[in-house]
Amino acid sequence: MTSFDAPTVIRTKRDGGVLSDDAIDWVIDAYTYDRVADAQMSALLMAIFLRGMTTAEIARWTAAMVASGDKLDFSDLRRGGRPLALVDKHSTGGVGDKITIPLVPVIMACGGAVPQAAGRGLGHTGGTLDKLEAIPGFTAEITKAQIRQQLCDLGAAIFAAGELAPADRKIYALRDVTGTTESLPLIASSVMSKKIAEGTRALVLDCKVGSGAFLATEAESRELARTMVDLGTEHGLLTRALLTDMNTPLGRTVGNAVEVVESLEVLSGGGPDDVVELTLALAREMLDAAGVDGVDPAQTLQDGSAMDRFRALVAAQGGDAGTLSAEALPTGAHSETVTATRGGTMGDIDAMAVGLAVWRLGAGRSEPGARVQSGAGMRVHRRPGEPVAAGEPLFTLYTDTPQRFPAALAELDGAWSVDDEPPATRPLIIDRIT
Repeated sequence: MTSFDAPTVIRTKRDGGVLSDDAIDWVIDAYTYDRVADAQMSALLMAIFLRGMTTAEIARWTAAMVASGDKLDFSDLRRGGRPLALVDKHSTGGVGDKITIPLVPVIMACGGAVPQAAGRGLGHTGGTLDKLEAIPGFTAEITKAQIRQQLCDLGAAIFAAGELAPADRKIYALRDVTGTTESLPLIASSVMSKKIAEGTRALVLDCKVGSGAFLATEAESRELARTMVDLGTEHGLLTRALLTDMNTPLGRTVGNAVEVVESLEVLSGGGPDDVVELTLALAREMLDAAGVDGVDPAQTLQDGSAMDRFRALVAAQGGDAGTLSAEALPTGAHSETVTATRGGTMGDIDAMAVGLAVWRLGAGRSEPGARVQSGAGMRVHRRPGEPVAAGEPLFTLYTDTPQRFPAALAELDGAWSVDDEPPATRPLIIDRIT
């Protein structure tokens, strides 16, 4: 292989050049094994953020990250003498997007099997692992043997990527703290490298559109969805995507433990309409992609079977199933409430502003590896279009560190309104891409 060095690779992309396959292979391998420093990779990520990548570059970058670690293979696993109906889902990141938590047990209850390699918070968006780790004892650091056993016995495992695409794990953490999250090539390659490596047979993507999404426009989100579907197809992974609205936070909670509580409401047959709608839409796509038919995912929320599966999953991964209640899960020791100064109708709520406010409260990270506050978060008391009375609560903010309130409240300033007329309604599910 041609000899490379980090400054030359950085300059090539900085100046708008195209990285060769060998250059991409070298820089991913060298960064994985600490021969390229964080400062150098940060510079390259910023160059990619500003200059972009060609389709061929994205494909090679993704393949190099897959090759940086292990690939899981569950093709030998059977249940009742039949191969497992393996399927996974991934969201490109949203505010209040707790969908994985109720969705996985719904698929379990319908007969599917979900090897869910989940991530932590990135920028203003929450991470599934940070949310689930608000449950006392729950761990996503489980062995390959345990993943295989849970897939056979329970129908799911939710795990940290671990040795899957270890290059992505390092780059993901760096993107989170260097302002390089909102990059189509980096998002696409990050998502698909882990999903290609995790051993699923089918994948449904939830690509967010709107103010709380990583990409600013619907056109960019469509391009991202198309790019990821094509990457999956090239690697033999049946992949489809839904474009879904992320102008307003999903549900009525944003944070870590508060989102687990709302997920429990959904699993109990209740919960916000938008969370239920998206959970069931993704469930139907996943079941269809996995070849599971003749079951109604909505029924699993009403008859308690999805909740039973969630409790079993939590227990299998060390969690205390007895803490699965609003009373037992952590809440920030301090709270502040924003009230309405007038009556009327709740206007639009800027998802990005809410996500940043919750990050300020301690639910996210400002440096790699930092701990998040499980109890930090926000409750949204009035969603767009709902009636508002003067003086009633609109938002309640929670944190263990009250000095965080001013910055969080500043993020919310101007991000919502109470109006005379309701805002225009938008469809939650915008389009489907295959």
